[in-house]
Amino acid sequence: MKKYVPLLLIYLFLISPITWAQTNSLDKKITDIMAQYEAIGLSVAVIKNNELFFNKSYGLKNREQAQPLDQDDLFRIASISKSFSATAIMQLIEQKKCHLDDDFGDLIGFKVQNPKFPNKKITLRMVLSHTSSINDKNGYFDLDVINPSKSDQYASSYSPNEPGTTYDYCNLNFNMVGAVIERLSGQRFDQYIKEHILDPLQLYAGYCVDSLDQNKFVTLYEYDPAKHEFFPQPSAYNPRSLEIKNYTLGHSTPIFSPTGGMKISAVDLAKYMGMHMNYGTGLNGKQIIKKRNSKIMQTPITAEEGYGLALRSINTLIPNKVLIGHTGSAYGLYSAMFFDPKEKFGIVVITNGCRIPENVDFNPLLKDCIQLIYKEMIQQ
Repeated sequence: MKKYVPLLLIYLFLISPITWAQTNSLDKKITDIMAQYEAIGLSVAVIKNNELFFNKSYGLKNREQAQPLDQDDLFRIASISKSFSATAIMQLIEQKKCHLDDDFGDLIGFKVQNPKFPNKKITLRMVLSHTSSINDKNGYFDLDVINPSKSDQYASSYSPNEPGTTYDYCNLNFNMVGAVIERLSGQRFDQYIKEHILDPLQLYAGYCVDSLDQNKFVTLYEYDPAKHEFFPQPSAYNPRSLEIKNYTLGHSTPIFSPTGGMKISAVDLAKYMGMHMNYGTGLNGKQIIKKRNSKIMQTPITAEEGYGLALRSINTLIPNKVLIGHTGSAYGLYSAMFFDPKEKFGIVVITNGCRIPENVDFNPLLKDCIQLIYKEMIQQ
């Protein structure tokens, strides 16, 4: 008796973007890279020709329970979070509530001025591009550290560089931007991002821990080179519920960490990336910001670093390609989101822990994976 393969299966096989053999080969290469860097878990999502082309997760979500990592699990993605705040600012600019060249002190409600350059205005554009001369010396989870009416040490939150002249990466910049978003919108930061960016793009994500399914949180693991061990970092998902109950709009904002606190899956981050890849319009056709403002975000302000407004250009990731995106690292997590708005492809790679050499400019695990994915999926 003859056995027939269902026509539907044959059809699916023929139209599949990548064959089963290709998938198995790619899986083997990715897991080999993970083994090289002792990665605990890894999530990958790829956009090609404006569609979600591939997404898969490897390894463990949690070592203690040996839970496998799934595609819809949520990572705290660290500094890629900054681009959500910059996107929100562009929306508020379109509503004529602010301008990139506004005095930042006027926006946040206290004097923001480098005392070494008292006649130089620090603008919103400078803060968004890390050219404000502000630093993290006094920390960045309390806005009072740079408020001259609240701290007699505020001056040390400024570098000796003239505002607008040099790139000085600073997390405080974006926690302050989050406060500005609240002051201009009248909404709590996390709720503004949800209503105006996440919901329109149909993404399950957020800054508020208590608003999300905590069973989906991926455990993050910091590697201790002295002890040659990985240690879980539960504080990455600290709900800070008591502080939220006593919240003051425009002041308590760092509770949500606009600078690094977004929780999202690799798949939904890729969909968000698709919006920036299409200059402000999501893969679902929803316009989040206007094209001209999206291009402003992607245009480098500092030539050497290629940094625009929470998005940077990089030409060292894939040979002969200029990609736009951001990286993140905190609590042992490493994330990367990079895309080509002209060729309409983008790659997201996130790991919840790995062992890499110290003092590297770009996580080699993420770089190896991105280069592999480009070669196997995009370049063909």
